[in-house]
Amino acid sequence: MADLIEMRDIAKQFGGAVALRGVDFSIRAGEVHALVGENGAGKSTLMSVLSGRIMSDRGAITVDGVAHRFRSPTAALAAGIAMIYQELALAPDLSVAENIFLGELPLGISWGRLRRDARAAIAKLGFDIDPAVPVGSLALAHQQVVEIAKALTRHARVIVFDEPTAVLPARDAEQLLRIVEGLREAGVAVVYISHRLDEVMRISDRITVLKDGGRVTTVTPAEMDVDGIIRLMVGRPINAMFGTPSHRPPGDEMLRVEGLCRGRHVRDVSFSIRAREIVGLGGLVGSGRTEVARLIFGADTRESGRIFVGGRETHIRIPRDAVDAGIALVPEDRKGEGLILELPIRVNMTLARLASVVTAGFLRPREERRITDRLAGELRVKMAHAGAPVGSLSGGNQQKVVLAKWFHLGGRIVILDEPTRGVDVGAKAEIYALIRQLADEGMAVLVISSEHQELFGLCDRVMVMGEGQLRGELQQDAYSEENLLSLAIGRSAEPERIH
Repeated sequence: MADLIEMRDIAKQFGGAVALRGVDFSIRAGEVHALVGENGAGKSTLMSVLSGRIMSDRGAITVDGVAHRFRSPTAALAAGIAMIYQELALAPDLSVAENIFLGELPLGISWGRLRRDARAAIAKLGFDIDPAVPVGSLALAHQQVVEIAKALTRHARVIVFDEPTAVLPARDAEQLLRIVEGLREAGVAVVYISHRLDEVMRISDRITVLKDGGRVTTVTPAEMDVDGIIRLMVGRPINAMFGTPSHRPPGDEMLRVEGLCRGRHVRDVSFSIRAREIVGLGGLVGSGRTEVARLIFGADTRESGRIFVGGRETHIRIPRDAVDAGIALVPEDRKGEGLILELPIRVNMTLARLASVVTAGFLRPREERRITDRLAGELRVKMAHAGAPVGSLSGGNQQKVVLAKWFHLGGRIVILDEPTRGVDVGAKAEIYALIRQLADEGMAVLVISSEHQELFGLCDRVMVMGEGQLRGELQQDAYSEENLLSLAIGRSAEPERIH
């Protein structure tokens, strides 16, 4: 099959930093071509060149054999190339119909016709979304549907998806994958960038691996498994990502919850965690895992239940009470709840304990720099300087800044909700090492994750929730997806311990 798009010897340098080193990449009509690699490998830069957001320093792009040099996204779109970013480019206050046809509204068109055309474009993707509602009122998955419909109405022949499922729950991610499969069947070429390698292996026809701005290889899923892809990306197999398990004898009880309840979301949940333990909390999306964390931290109000820290009952009504008791929460939504993206890295790192850098209401810049430099060194945060906005960092480094905030605060208990979501496999290994370090230093750690392999590779034991209840607990000798899922969907109201 002939290539629809061919990119040859694409190179790009930003100042002294080399982003792309003569990369070759091709795309065929009616295929899904995945682009994988660690953060900073060059994936988004390569696709930004293709979509006209930036211009390469050298190299050639052909579409159907005709040479192009795209100087803007408009020029790329005119050639049939559209890119859908993780941060969607929609006008939230405008209607769905207005967003789909934004910039292409013909003079004299009636609103009725506009909405009918928008509904038809969405229906082609298998969805029924009211074209009159403001797009900002839609769930994120439906906003992505609007972006895809927008691209197709502009006759896009190539659609690039940049981390499309990174912030989606499992059900919405599954819907998006079905859309991608439908695009392939319709003859559209899809470039799929994702850190979720299980999705990549399932949906891709070809996979290209980038590392340090260069192309390593292009393979098919039949030629290589996930472990092989990871080895090409980071130079080590998946089982090495978790490091050597520490033999930590558990210490005294650090956290105990008894009879936590909040409506149907959390129903009579009780458990305890000891010092130097890493305990997992698994289950299906919507099982109540995050809700339990928020109740413990005081982010939501519990209807009943008791919380004990260090053997003493602690009355937690708001997050400040939890922080004062030595409980830290790294939330699932690090951008919305864990960081202030516009503020500098140094401010985000010290925000949870301002008293350490403020005296009599005045900031002590030298002390702030000293603390920030120490934390950045300990957690290996890759940054240009501590004064840069934290939003300028990669996902993995943003997560390290959230962790640094709690390292600085101190405390005895840390709750990590989806700690590696949207983080590349290299940064995951570093975050896993930091989590083990917390436990080695005597903290009690609760890890909530939708990635079963992450729970099994990291945790000393795994508790499983379903429909707001704690359904059971897996010991290490019983770790398997089958056992976890059987507990998650089980009918028994009595928690079960499986060895």
